[in-house]
Amino acid sequence: MSWPPESPSGLIGAEIAGYRVERELGRGGMAVVYRAKDLRLGRTVALKLLAPEYTRNEAFRSRFAQESRVAAAIDHPNIVPVFEAGEADGILYIAMCLVCGLDLRALLDREGPLPVPAALRIAAQLASALDAAHARELVHRDVKPGNVLVGKGVDSDHPEHVYLTDFGLAKKSLSLTGFTSAGEFVGTLDYVAPERVAGRPVDGRSDQYSLACVVHETLAGTPPFRRADHLELLWAHQYDPPPVLSAERPDVPGDADEVLHRALAKIPEDRYDTCLEFVAALRGAVGGAAPRGRTPAPQPPDWAGPVLRPAF
Repeated sequence: MSWPPESPSGLIGAEIAGYRVERELGRGGMAVVYRAKDLRLGRTVALKLLAPEYTRNEAFRSRFAQESRVAAAIDHPNIVPVFEAGEADGILYIAMCLVCGLDLRALLDREGPLPVPAALRIAAQLASALDAAHARELVHRDVKPGNVLVGKGVDSDHPEHVYLTDFGLAKKSLSLTGFTSAGEFVGTLDYVAPERVAGRPVDGRSDQYSLACVVHETLAGTPPFRRADHLELLWAHQYDPPPVLSAERPDVPGDADEVLHRALAKIPEDRYDTCLEFVAALRGAVGGAAPRGRTPAPQPPDWAGPVLRPAF
C-alpha cells in the first residue's frame, strides 16, 4: 500500500482490517481519515490510517497500542467511541464512531460569540469528558474548537450534545518516544498551555488551560491571546496576563474574570484541580446570566444539523 494515497480515491473500495473504504473525509500530516463500512457488524465508521513511518518505530507502536486500549475503554457520552485499533498491511489504524454535527470551529466562525448559557453547557460537557479521560491518565493535548463536535441534543433543555474528538493517541506516543524532530511542536498554538511550550511534564491541568482558552473564545469570539507572530504567541502563553473577559463581553460578570484567570494560570498548581471544578466555578460566577424560568425554553439550534464529520 503506497502512502500517502496519491488521490482521495486511491483507497476507495479497498478492504483494510475488515473495513471497506468508502470515501475520504480528511487528511493531515500524519493520517488520513476515511468513511468506511465495518464488514463484520455492518456499521459505518471513521477509519483513521496513520502513515507507515510510525509503524516502523517500535517504541511508537508500543505506546500507540497501550493508549488505544485506554481510549477504547473510556465509556463516556461526550467522548467519541473508539471501536478498534491495530495494524494491517503495515499501516496503523483506528476505527471510531462517525459522528453527525458541526464542529465548534465552524460554529464560532458562523455565529460568532455564543449566548452565555450555550457556552456554559458546552463547557460543562467538555469538562466532564476531559475529567473522565484524566481519571485514566489520558491527556488530550489538543483541546480546540476544531476537535469539538456539536450535535443536536435530546430536548429543549439540552439543545446541544457535545463530543470531544481526536484524543491525541499518536500525539502522546510521538512526544514520549522522541519520534518528533527537534523543535517540532504537536498541538495548536492558540490553546497551548505554558508548560507544554516550555517542554515540562503535562497532566490534566494542561487540558484545563486549553479548555479555558476555548471557553474564552466561545464567549469573546477569539482566543485569549492574539499575536501576529508565532513566537510572540508562545511568549504570551508563558508570560502575559490573560485579558479581561468582562471588558469584551459586558453581559459576563466581573467575577468570571477571576475564574478564567485561575484556569489560565501559568503554573499548573495554581489552576483548579479538575475541569469540572473550573466550569462549576465559572457557572457560579456568571450566576443569573440566564435565570431559570425567566427566558423561553431554548430550541434545538439549526446549526446542529446532520453533517457527517470524522472523529479525528
